[in-house]
Amino acid sequence: MENNENPLVSVLMTTYNREKYLAQAIESVLQSTYENFELLVVDDQSKDKSLEIARSYAARDPRVKSILNEKNLGDYPNRNKAASLASGKYLKYVDADDMIYPTGLQILVEGMEKFPDAGFGLSSLPQDKFKMYPFKLSPREAYQRHYFQQQLFHKAPLSAIMLKSAFDAVGGFSGRRYLGDFEMWHMLAAKFPVVLMQQGVVWYREHEEQEMQHNRTDFTVPFKYIKCSEEMLLKEECPLNADEKTKALEKVRWNQARYIMGVGKNHSLSTMRVLKKESGMGYGEILSRLMSKPK
Repeated sequence: MENNENPLVSVLMTTYNREKYLAQAIESVLQSTYENFELLVVDDQSKDKSLEIARSYAARDPRVKSILNEKNLGDYPNRNKAASLASGKYLKYVDADDMIYPTGLQILVEGMEKFPDAGFGLSSLPQDKFKMYPFKLSPREAYQRHYFQQQLFHKAPLSAIMLKSAFDAVGGFSGRRYLGDFEMWHMLAAKFPVVLMQQGVVWYREHEEQEMQHNRTDFTVPFKYIKCSEEMLLKEECPLNADEKTKALEKVRWNQARYIMGVGKNHSLSTMRVLKKESGMGYGEILSRLMSKPK
């Protein structure tokens, strides 16, 4: 039950064939020092024992709910499905192969509660040089930080907490493969302030079954993030002023040109041609951009 001092948090755990890791992920949530949460484990038609594991925990702890999708939805549609079932003020994704530290929920919720107008929070960030976490950035400050200081919108859902009303306001994840998180933080930050928080909140597992491993073999994937940046900057709701937007776009397009040429030099001419076509730039423009690196 939600109350003003300890609002309900919906911990969302989407799973597909994660029997090796699922119990550890669930246990990490159940060990939280912050106790006012519900844990929704939404199984996407797993072929292993994931559903059986989730149901065993649901039978023992009323905070755990095990849900089976009628059909396989895929990653981001399943994240949206989990969010649609949530009752909490806040949404906190903890993937079935990751874990959250015992104080993680408490740190995230307390950070958000300090700034009632914020729409979401991002953690697992490097130490800030000038002030202690948590602190709030306006939409414009968040975009300025990401495009002119250090990356901010690259964090995975594990490192985020969202106000459910803010998540609903932007329509949830679009479903774009690979780009869903990156795109979501742009959309939220264009509308709502963001709270930045420290490391030591969550633990991210790396293993060969993750989709992120495609980034190491499919060289079109990192380029999609650069193109997505361009799309987000060109949107009307981008909070940067005209001069800042121009400078950010120059940086993004220089990165496009650099990446295209790097792929051609180090990996594959055919992939380079694919990326050139996606960029909309000719070779002359690519070379011209490379020769005038933005400051």
